[in-house]
Amino acid sequence: MNRRAFLGGALGTIGVVCGAGAAEPSEVVLLASTIGPIDAGIVPALAEAFRARTGVVVRFVGAGTGATLDMSRRGEFDLVMVHALSLEKKFMADGFGIDRRDVMYNDFVLLGPASDPAGIKGMDDPKAALRRIAGAQACFVTRGDNSGTHVAEKALWDRAGIQPQGAWYEVFEKGSSGNGPTLRHADGRDAYVLMDRATWLVLKAKLSLVLLVENHPDLFNFIAVIRTNPERFPKANAAGAQRFADWLVSGEAQDLIGKFGLAEYGAPLFFANAGPKVRPPGL
Repeated sequence: MNRRAFLGGALGTIGVVCGAGAAEPSEVVLLASTIGPIDAGIVPALAEAFRARTGVVVRFVGAGTGATLDMSRRGEFDLVMVHALSLEKKFMADGFGIDRRDVMYNDFVLLGPASDPAGIKGMDDPKAALRRIAGAQACFVTRGDNSGTHVAEKALWDRAGIQPQGAWYEVFEKGSSGNGPTLRHADGRDAYVLMDRATWLVLKAKLSLVLLVENHPDLFNFIAVIRTNPERFPKANAAGAQRFADWLVSGEAQDLIGKFGLAEYGAPLFFANAGPKVRPPGL
């Protein structure tokens, strides 16, 4: 897919798109985003608020963070919204991205069956919980697609000193379709799964899985935007990407993020993270 095809609405089979069939606006910014914030609704909400403020349309495609960055390496997008720091650093070090901005965060949680065969409910340390799951060889579902969620899960297994393998560790064959389908699959398998809290809050009323482990620094899920490098991709809408990135860290956008989901779910789905607030380690 190239930029002209995207603007014309020729999406093919990649992820999720917004606005592909609408009348052509005067200015368009193309965003490649990790799927979770799209499914949770915060990306559409931000895009609509930005359009209302500026008249600029943000069209977005959703994929796992690894796939999102791969698409952007081909010059198809003006900026990316992602949540895997190690992949983000490489994307920038390789010259594809510039100007990383922290925008928002939530956290991951460990979910599992109410029967909790591994006995992890209420444990303080998710690493110890993973060791117990592995020791019990209790069914665990992973996206297995190099998405931000999968990268975070792999890092947690690494910190736990375990390389998960065997019949109990199930790679969801449609993991690249996102956290929602992965969570629903894990629910159908009565399995443990690492999931972002926003997806859990949105879907939990329809699930039998329960929240077992939460609230640990290892479970932070930081979401950032990175503009694609205009020196490498001169056809990118660099000015539009700059304007959208600036707005995402503005008070207006940060207030929207902090309140999003509160009325419907009783808790915010994301927390504002622009300015001198929480920072991921290593930056």
